[in-house]
Amino acid sequence: MQLQVARIGKPHGIRGEVTVQVLTDAPGDRFVPGTQFVVEPATAGPLTILSARWNKDILLLAFEEIETRNEAETLRGAKLFIETEELDDDDDEGWYEHELEGLDVRVGDQVVGKVSGLHTLPVQDLLVVTATDGKEVLIPFVEQIVPEVNVGEGYVLVTPPPGLFEVNAEDETKAGDKPASEGAASKDADAGDNA
Repeated sequence: MQLQVARIGKPHGIRGEVTVQVLTDAPGDRFVPGTQFVVEPATAGPLTILSARWNKDILLLAFEEIETRNEAETLRGAKLFIETEELDDDDDEGWYEHELEGLDVRVGDQVVGKVSGLHTLPVQDLLVVTATDGKEVLIPFVEQIVPEVNVGEGYVLVTPPPGLFEVNAEDETKAGDKPASEGAASKDADAGDNA
């Protein structure tokens, strides 16, 4: 099974180092010299770590296959994956994004969308759901709102507070009801009536 552990950012310096967005809880275990990554897009890899170092809060990686800044620039946006056998299917502590993507999102027995991603944040994670009307909805990934995740049967059960799925639609409707220029014109008309 492949697990995404990083996304490559911009080049750093002239010797081919790159910044990376770390997507793993164990960077000290994942980014050691000699580790080989499967790369997406496949044309950019595989890549083998030559060195890894921290510059403030940013991880910098050098790869054996990349020697110059120009070569490093071609990696921008590439995703790094590792092959791992350590994933435990019975682990109730959490899920990886690739396990959740594509699952139906249900409220009771009604399917209201599909999981299209997971935003991992310091305070709490957010499920990214593409609703049946095509709109994106962010759902706090907490037990009170997402009491059940059933990967085997292909769904997550949500108990959203009232309005969670409608709040973005209402904001878009209100903004679309009255263009700014229309509001300005009516103010001018009112000013003319008072004169």
